[in-house]
Amino acid sequence: MKCLLIASESAQVLFYWTDQEFEANLRQRFENLVEQHRERSPAFEDSINTLFAPFLISCITLNEKISDTYTSVVSENNYLFIVHQFGECTYVAVNGDGSENEDDLRRKIFVLKKIIDVCFGLVTLDTNILKKKLRPQDTEQRCKVWKMLQNMLITYSHLREEDQSFLVEAVERLIHPQLCEQCIEFLDRQVVQQVNSSMERANEEVVHTFILVHTKLLAFFSSRNASSLRPSDLLSLILIAQDMYPSDSNLEALIVKDLENTPVTEEVYAPELSSGAQREGESVESSSYMSQFTGSVVQVAEDSLQAFESFPSGSSVPKRVFLDANLKDNYCPMMPHNMYCMSLWPGISLVLLTKVPSSHIAVSLYQLLDAFTVLEAKLSDGQELGYTSRIYPNMPDLRQRMDKFIKAVGVLKRQLQSAWVDFKNKAFSKPDTGKSQELLQACRNVKSQLCLVYQQYFLMKPAGDSQHLSVNLQTKTLKIVQEKLMDWKDFLLVKSKRNTTMISYLRDFPGLIHFIYVDRTVGQMIAPSLNVSEKSTELGKGPLASFIKSKVWSLVGMGRRYLQKGYTTLTFRDGDYYCCYFLWFENESGYKLPVIELPVLSDDSAPIGMLTGDYYRKLLRYYAKNHSLEVIKCFELLTIHLGVIPTEFVVQQCSDLIRKLWEPSRIPLL
Repeated sequence: MKCLLIASESAQVLFYWTDQEFEANLRQRFENLVEQHRERSPAFEDSINTLFAPFLISCITLNEKISDTYTSVVSENNYLFIVHQFGECTYVAVNGDGSENEDDLRRKIFVLKKIIDVCFGLVTLDTNILKKKLRPQDTEQRCKVWKMLQNMLITYSHLREEDQSFLVEAVERLIHPQLCEQCIEFLDRQVVQQVNSSMERANEEVVHTFILVHTKLLAFFSSRNASSLRPSDLLSLILIAQDMYPSDSNLEALIVKDLENTPVTEEVYAPELSSGAQREGESVESSSYMSQFTGSVVQVAEDSLQAFESFPSGSSVPKRVFLDANLKDNYCPMMPHNMYCMSLWPGISLVLLTKVPSSHIAVSLYQLLDAFTVLEAKLSDGQELGYTSRIYPNMPDLRQRMDKFIKAVGVLKRQLQSAWVDFKNKAFSKPDTGKSQELLQACRNVKSQLCLVYQQYFLMKPAGDSQHLSVNLQTKTLKIVQEKLMDWKDFLLVKSKRNTTMISYLRDFPGLIHFIYVDRTVGQMIAPSLNVSEKSTELGKGPLASFIKSKVWSLVGMGRRYLQKGYTTLTFRDGDYYCCYFLWFENESGYKLPVIELPVLSDDSAPIGMLTGDYYRKLLRYYAKNHSLEVIKCFELLTIHLGVIPTEFVVQQCSDLIRKLWEPSRIPLL
């Protein structure tokens, strides 16, 4: 990607990111333009506005005049431009070297939108507030916001090119059931319970906590009264954690250096559990999904960790994130949480998610905003002023809830009350068809004021350390977890390189080169590791591993393209290889359900994935319409076989592989 930017309806750039080559090209073009007119060269930020203004204005004008615009443009020099509009904001992604297609660029646009939603919450419903958030007047603050979004995009792009979990957008767990179980119990008793019972928690409550080894999930625990965490949100949090503490290439090189001499077997080398972490009479058993790690490899990891004694251990100031929360009685798609991401060691992180004390206000605000959004849509369709009760049948209830909410809030009460009084006067007065636009504007004013209240509560910087977990409590929690995992840290770092290996599948599935199995219901995946940076891997040496990796990435892309057209099965021969893609549904007992005709998506729809609109969640809802009495689950399988294997054997192997993988995928994500 050469460039990605967001612009307002006035063609003012609210955010941009460019690579060095493209930026140098733009600077040169703008300097030539300025020189021709003999003007003083303005800031580069303004030059972006000038150069993209004709393109943006044409997109915006087409949308306003005929409610349509182009979604992609190819220029004379073969630069590809992808355009998508979210409300009054226009997103543009550009590529000029042919390394990315339309789907790649559109995917990054939707991922950026997801990042903005996670970072700014419900204020994204108000374009004017969002503009100020994306483009603050203060230059220093603007640079900080843009740098944050730019870094997240760069991190996502890197992970999608290198990490299978971000390629298929699913969470990969470290497969070691005994250790995972012990860590879950430990997170419950010695992290969540101790933090929530501490006097230093400043009324915050830990609702979720998990341990990451690079991008892989070691253990996850939720408190008893927490809402479930959607897989798309968990993947977003892993992205944030990787952006805060990226994997260090020097450390990776030291660990990988000795791997090429490591014999691969089905046995696993693992240390004994730390004191208090292993139950009486329980032993660590070998797993058929893990390879052997010799003492020399562990020593390499130990030596490399000594070089990072000064690595930052954590951040005392939390990051505010907004996540989907489905509580017992209420629902809020962007519930504010505080995210504490602490580095235990390089490559291993601890994440705490806390519920802020005023979170109940977020639920009320969402309910009110949702009601006024429905009202706005109905009024925009031309409903007459005198039929407000028909437009929104629960109008009396909305009136009562709004009056009650205004009495409860203290911040920005005057502005909100004024907007609400104006709306009531117009909504409940005598019918007057000439004032329908005034009512629509009054409705929008109330929405805007509600978003301002949301911003005041959840997006303003907390006043003092008393608003979040104390530094002392964070440090204490960090040390407790470090002590418990001290004997495991080296093993975990190496394990993350060979989480699942093909060696344990070759006996039962001769000719199988690679597979990716995804449980889309819980958003988890199982796949053999692809370490193309190593000189020697299971896939061979040098270019062969990279070649297989390119096949995997290509198969994922092709599977998505056919799924977008409504196909759930894809099999084809690609040179010396045979590739398969399957998507199917099951009930809770594992019985395969009948195939149905899936909806065909348009070319400009959200790309298939979890970070780009949670396609699989919508797909499960669509299928469940005719199976309301059953719990529906969705699965995907991608395989690559040697082309010499007969087709009927390939299909049979895929069926057998699914049965073999079904049980491990049921390890609960607590």
